[in-house]
Amino acid sequence: MPDTSEPKAPDSPAILSVGHSNLAYDAFLALLRGAGVTAVADVRSVPRSKAFPHFDAPALKRRLAADGVAYVWMGRELGGRPSDQHLYREGVADYATMAGLPSFRRGLERLRDGAARYRVAMMCSEAEPTECHRCLLVGRALHDDGMTVCHVMRDGRTVSQAAVEAYLLALSGQLGEDLFRTRDERVDAAYRVRARRVAHASGD
Repeated sequence: MPDTSEPKAPDSPAILSVGHSNLAYDAFLALLRGAGVTAVADVRSVPRSKAFPHFDAPALKRRLAADGVAYVWMGRELGGRPSDQHLYREGVADYATMAGLPSFRRGLERLRDGAARYRVAMMCSEAEPTECHRCLLVGRALHDDGMTVCHVMRDGRTVSQAAVEAYLLALSGQLGEDLFRTRDERVDAAYRVRARRVAHASGD
């Protein structure tokens, strides 16, 4: 996405997000350090990586602990690949329905509680936040609840969820005024369009 970032994450309580992508562990740790992260909330539904085994949950938890960073897996509550087939619409994970689940709301509450004690970054595998449910599902829900959410990019910049929304509006051609829909309605449509493109497909 274009450079709509802040130079660093804000000092006020916030929840960050980061994608591990194909980074070496030391490069990933440097990214966390640069953003002041003290706890990682792993929101991958399946916390493994065949290509990059240092991001397998047990190995990652062990190495982060040695470097003074807490780790918790939250993929059961906040993962983007639901096992319940009722949470798919036309074969694609339905973020709107998932966001209303009691388990999902409990997961958000755990993140908010954690943010009061740690500098928390929710982590998934995708480098680009607009390609990942941690932004389109979890980040959006936190933002809608009034929480500050910032996405840590590979070069250390941070992009706010509000900037993501503006980008999605532009991407979907809905940035200008609309006589028939409110901005909230246009934002919702922009999220839905993007989610259809990137959400997990049943059977994959």
